[in-house]
Amino acid sequence: MHKRFISGVLALLLCGSLLTVSAFAAPDDNSPSDPTTADPTTAVSAAEEPQVAEDPEGTVSFENLEKRVRENNVTVLMLQETIEVINSIDYDKLYDDLRAGLSGLAEAQWGMLQAKNADTMMGTGSFSSTANSQYITGTLRSQYDSLRETFDDLKEGKLQADNEDAKWQLQHTQNQVVMGAETLYIAILELQNTHAGLLRQLETMNRTVQEMELRYKFGQISALTLQQVKNGHTQLSSGISTLEMNLQNLICQLETMLGLAPSGTLILKELPQVSDEELAKMAYDEAMTAAKEHSYELHDARKTLDEAEETYRTDKKNAGGPKSSSYQQAIHTWNAAQYTHTAIVQNFELAFRTMYMSVADYRQVLTASESALAYQQAAYAAAELKYRQGTISKNTLLTTQDELVSAENTVLTAKHSLFTAYHNYLWAVEHGILN
Repeated sequence: MHKRFISGVLALLLCGSLLTVSAFAAPDDNSPSDPTTADPTTAVSAAEEPQVAEDPEGTVSFENLEKRVRENNVTVLMLQETIEVINSIDYDKLYDDLRAGLSGLAEAQWGMLQAKNADTMMGTGSFSSTANSQYITGTLRSQYDSLRETFDDLKEGKLQADNEDAKWQLQHTQNQVVMGAETLYIAILELQNTHAGLLRQLETMNRTVQEMELRYKFGQISALTLQQVKNGHTQLSSGISTLEMNLQNLICQLETMLGLAPSGTLILKELPQVSDEELAKMAYDEAMTAAKEHSYELHDARKTLDEAEETYRTDKKNAGGPKSSSYQQAIHTWNAAQYTHTAIVQNFELAFRTMYMSVADYRQVLTASESALAYQQAAYAAAELKYRQGTISKNTLLTTQDELVSAENTVLTAKHSLFTAYHNYLWAVEHGILN
């Protein structure tokens, strides 16, 4: 299994399947770890993981989303088949096959050499001078060299290591597909929340139009003012229609990612809430360590640095002494590689810190929005009393009700934002992926 093959598979699958929906330390050694193993201090074990009920037909819950994507998404399944190809390799048998292949190619080369020598001794030149014989000889030599390189890599464990890296990369790509589905799920819920808010604005606009028509009838406003109000109503209605179309398209995309026929009718359940107990368990240092250990990006950067160091040692050895230009170039190339690796690690740590800190910020935003909601609830209760007493109009009561519903939506958005931030934190800790 060659790395070029794996890269080609990834490029093909990613181009066709991944969705797009509307980052300070010295360099350290990020040794490879099992990409499927979560940090024991933060992850829930399989035995402790709560069982989630199956989604009723026509619906999907966030709790079941990852499972359904992994079981039904064609990209994830194709990647898994490639992983199984790697898992099915019998390295002992491959060793024997390669050794037998090398032996056969060596015998074929020896036979070609014997035929050439015999031709030379006979003085005919008919065999050794033909272009076909030269082509065969060159092909055999090329095949032998290529097979020998693979055989040596197998003996030294390089082939096995490359295949394990390829599996990690494939699993990393599977995780990205799952994260794409989850991001899309949350985006749809937020758009649905926005849609509900726009519908309430439309109801308010309807009342305004009725009021303005009545005022126009009594000569209190001009025809132009009435037309401006009606034009605003038309624009709002048009925007809602466009949003509804986009929502349906996004739901179709999510249905496709779940292996369903795209109908745009899938019903998404509300997100689970993040508890204070879950937030209290967050630990920055332990989480950062786990995220770096599970990061394919940092692992690949470390491997690239190791390869650069090997190249540096070879180039320095072959250079014409410390004063030669090739020697100096090797040093500067190696220095650049180290700085590049340091920058990658620093960017990862900074992005993780930013993501970690955002969880607490979204928590305080939720607290503030809940406080605002409590005020609007009290204000609406007071307005209801005044309306029953006849001291305010129905329109005033309805306006207060709109403000209450708007505050409820703000709380819902804050809950979505907190959940997203916390869930991204878990992905970073357990899989080393920063969204």
